[in-house]
Amino acid sequence: MIFGYARVSTPDQVLHLQTDALKAAGCTKIVQEKISSAKERPVLTQLVAELREGDTLIVWKLDRLGRSLKDLVTLVGNFQAQGVHFISLQDHLDTTTAQGRLMFNLFASLAEFERDIIRERTNAGLTAARARGRQGGRPKGLSASALSVAQAAKTLYLGGGKTTAEIGQVLGVGRATIYRYLAALGVSTGEAPPTSVPTPTSPS
Repeated sequence: MIFGYARVSTPDQVLHLQTDALKAAGCTKIVQEKISSAKERPVLTQLVAELREGDTLIVWKLDRLGRSLKDLVTLVGNFQAQGVHFISLQDHLDTTTAQGRLMFNLFASLAEFERDIIRERTNAGLTAARARGRQGGRPKGLSASALSVAQAAKTLYLGGGKTTAEIGQVLGVGRATIYRYLAALGVSTGEAPPTSVPTPTSPS
């Protein structure tokens, strides 16, 4: 069966452009997700549970499926393990072809490279901090896992020239969370906070 998945994340976006393209691509069932967050996509979760070996999932663009390269690689990797084909129309990615599989493998390599860069920069930052006499104690309110994300965010912000929104996409968390984590580490972004900034908490 050929499934289509369409999603909009803001009120001013429309679905018909995506659904028209999915129909033209031969989708026999199209599901729609309206104004979802990056983490909460119940329609996609239900659709993924329905997919069986031999099925095909088509999206209009890759950013409709995931907000970060890490998410995309994980999802498409799971599809391949299940024997489910994946096609992104605008990105010309089709895992039923050798070229499409090669493109996906390149994405996976880029995701791994990105993780390595973040890890190396984070370790370098901790080493430099220790050399200056700061042993990197955990800021109040941050768990060990949250601290590692916060440190990666700090490294990307100070050394990578990325905005809080871009860092959130790379690390798979919301912009407000990145803003709170940077504030907890004493980093001033100069950006207007997305919402009021409460005391940093660990990710759920």
